[in-house]
Amino acid sequence: MDTLTPKQIVAKLDNYIIGQTDAKKAVAIALYNRYRRMQVPKKLQQEITPKNLMMIGPTGVGKTEIARRLAKIVNAPFVKVEATKFTEVGYVGRDVESMVRDLVSMAVSMVEKEKFDEIRPEVRRDVDKKLVKLLAPGVKKEQKQNPNDFMSMLNSMQNGGQNLGSIFGNNEDTIDEDPDKNAEVTDDIRNQRLSVKEQLDKGLLEDEEVTIKVEESKKVGPMDDQMGQMGVDMSGMMDSLMPKKTITRTLPVKEARELLIQQESQKRVDHDEIYQKAIEKTQNKGIIFIDEFDKIAAGDKKTSGEVSREGVQRDILPIVEGSRINTKYGPVDTDHILFIASGAFAESKPSDLIAELQGRFPIRVELNDLTEDDFIQILTKPDNALTKQYVALTRADGIHLTFTKESVEEIAKIAFELNNSNQNIGARRLSTVLEKILADILYEGPDMQMGDITITREYVREQVGKIAENQDLSRYIL
Repeated sequence: MDTLTPKQIVAKLDNYIIGQTDAKKAVAIALYNRYRRMQVPKKLQQEITPKNLMMIGPTGVGKTEIARRLAKIVNAPFVKVEATKFTEVGYVGRDVESMVRDLVSMAVSMVEKEKFDEIRPEVRRDVDKKLVKLLAPGVKKEQKQNPNDFMSMLNSMQNGGQNLGSIFGNNEDTIDEDPDKNAEVTDDIRNQRLSVKEQLDKGLLEDEEVTIKVEESKKVGPMDDQMGQMGVDMSGMMDSLMPKKTITRTLPVKEARELLIQQESQKRVDHDEIYQKAIEKTQNKGIIFIDEFDKIAAGDKKTSGEVSREGVQRDILPIVEGSRINTKYGPVDTDHILFIASGAFAESKPSDLIAELQGRFPIRVELNDLTEDDFIQILTKPDNALTKQYVALTRADGIHLTFTKESVEEIAKIAFELNNSNQNIGARRLSTVLEKILADILYEGPDMQMGDITITREYVREQVGKIAENQDLSRYIL
């Protein structure tokens, strides 16, 4: 996917985003330049910095969607942050460096999933073996109390806390720990297991309930977040010191299998390797999308020094320029992370930003207001078009929903006029109008056999026409 040409990237974006050709071209070039950079001599690679973008346009025209889809196309770590949530260092609020830490966490999840997918066939075979034993358990033997438990605890503490869990009754239930460890397996049970295995392989026991032990979910507290900002993995340190707790759950086989696969995969992968690859992926492919960038531009020079504006700009600047950020997975260099800023710039302009920050976003593209024709295409053309979504949703109730061409045109017309008469919220207005049009069908659908339903222009006008015509009423409802 890394070798997609700019034209191919734009073609893929066209499947989800209508119009905005200039913006698509700009992001496609910026992305492909990363591939070009990797082809030049290593000495020169460090000198070639990403050409960060600034998208300028009203809300709802596709700025965020372009960046999000771009990251999915090239399988790159991506985070979206709101510039207004950050505050200058020393004040209450989010530290600007947290966006880099969030990006690394996203990269870790991506690399971890790739590793899990690699070993899944092997892990699933072992999990299924365990499920057979749990579905056809052996006869439990009576366990005797070990008089040397206290001495075992002291020895475990001297060895770094290993096996403390088994002493306190929190022994970790793993695939390596055989369910038959304290059980007797008779010939009848062996024959039963052969039958269970055959049924399990055929998928006949997916809804059968089984009781398993799984690790208790980690609880993330405010202390973990604060320590993470200093590059310290507090939860990881505590996990190594404290015994792992398990809880007993009774689940259908298909759910139990996934939990056991997830739990066992965590133990089989090399986490240090995952963290290293995630950091490399972040540094070379990461994309950070900073929304509401215009809100930190000091349009009024009297407020240019206030906390939420110029101070935040100065804190963001070194990260965009290139700096080293400490994370709980290791230090991350931001020199080659692609930053995409976005804002309406209705009450301010890009030149209101501090000069140094302006220079770090050399590529600027303006996104156009959406037209009525754009709305028609948005409703029908993309792979995730709104009308296609509602057709799929209502099919769950046995309803075959159809939109006529005229109804789509009417919906687009109403949404466009509402944007002109009220505040312009772009394509998001379509969701508001559609929800109002389909409210009765979505409400009655689960309790009635409606069969085929066709949405016509007349039906659209009946549902929202009068509301749309009443400007005062439409402000509150549509």
